[in-house]
Amino acid sequence: MKKKKITRRQFLSNVGAAAAAAVFTIIPRHVLGGSRHTPPSEKLNIACIGIGGMGASDSSQVSTENIVALCDVDWRHAAGTFKKFPRAKKYRDFRRMLEKEDKNIDAVTVSTPDNTHAVAAMMTIKMSKHVYCQKPLAHDVFEVRKLTEAARRHKVMTQMGIQIHAENAVKLVVEIIKSGMIGKVRRVDVWSDKKWGGGTRPRETPPVPDWLDWDLWLGPAPERPYHPTYHPGSWRRWWDFGTGTLGDMGCHIIDPAFWALDLGYPVSVEAQPEEFNNETYPLGTAVRWEFPARGDLPAVTVTWYDGLRRPFLPKELEKGGNLPGQGGLYYGEKGTILAPHMGNPILIPESKMKSFKPPRPFLPRDISHYQEWVRACKGGPKPLANFDYSGPLTETILLGNVAARAGKKLYWDGPNLKVTNAPEANEYLKRKYRQGWTL
Repeated sequence: MKKKKITRRQFLSNVGAAAAAAVFTIIPRHVLGGSRHTPPSEKLNIACIGIGGMGASDSSQVSTENIVALCDVDWRHAAGTFKKFPRAKKYRDFRRMLEKEDKNIDAVTVSTPDNTHAVAAMMTIKMSKHVYCQKPLAHDVFEVRKLTEAARRHKVMTQMGIQIHAENAVKLVVEIIKSGMIGKVRRVDVWSDKKWGGGTRPRETPPVPDWLDWDLWLGPAPERPYHPTYHPGSWRRWWDFGTGTLGDMGCHIIDPAFWALDLGYPVSVEAQPEEFNNETYPLGTAVRWEFPARGDLPAVTVTWYDGLRRPFLPKELEKGGNLPGQGGLYYGEKGTILAPHMGNPILIPESKMKSFKPPRPFLPRDISHYQEWVRACKGGPKPLANFDYSGPLTETILLGNVAARAGKKLYWDGPNLKVTNAPEANEYLKRKYRQGWTL
């Protein structure tokens, strides 16, 4: 009887053990070295785009699999990762890598600056490969929507790089709120003391280092001379390359509110930025989103503060208390939660913590953020921060930057991706690409 031939990728995405057994015989893991060992026949072939800085960490976190190709425009910055995976093929241009290694790649990580997230992730998705993309998902709202739709259409497994989404502290915040322990929440304050903003374009035009391909680093962004203030400097503060403090830290700190309160598209957004220019983000911004009622959940207002801005200290905070550098306050009918970024939640006043009994856990705690994605690529459940979740989250956050540029309160039609009361603000939803780059 002639067996039906299937591809390696089909095997990896097949959740049926019977189908897998028809093609391969898997040696039990305990025979090959314990429960943590993954047999070679089950490993993904992963390519990594952007492998310095956060990209070095991302590639290391998925090194349980086969790292077969590495790409970075700055080979000096990437040297450590190249050394760690000496057998992986090396590239500068991710487009060439994906085209040449098409048959050898199952999944891709994207860890570049924000300006090339969308073009790299979209090409990956269109080739029907799974993708892990660092936060924020893209540079602008339009790109985020297109990535979310494409991932759904191509049925690939996705994850946005908000690692705290898998942390126990964040899950506890979500469980406390969803269990009703503090009652219905109508107000949330979130903040970050980072200051990704300020500055003017440098006048100096130093030569491009030999180890850097500056044209590829720019990607779809407008052409400008190289300067180290952009790379390896503070590219996040520049409108052309980053998304400011809001895009950087908002994806982490607003995530628990979006998750716990089942937030979707806001109905309005307004921003109060410090003075800024067309080159760099403001040194501080306050952004307020209004969300409609959702089923039994009431309407809620979420307010973000960054840089020089801060929320008022809540009256429930005991004498001598203060707010951490980054975090959130969740005001419920029955109590208030102070949730420090990367810290365990605290009921305030803190005297309430003495009798606090956490709710029974209902969110999984048995797998890391990265391994959620790896498992999904092999046919497991969708990762918690997949694009269907992280796409709307990122759109909402980046709308804050749109409101800052528009200079007025905006009313938002989420399903149709447009501002309804100020049509001129819609130009900030989508940037123009430099010639030679497309989504």
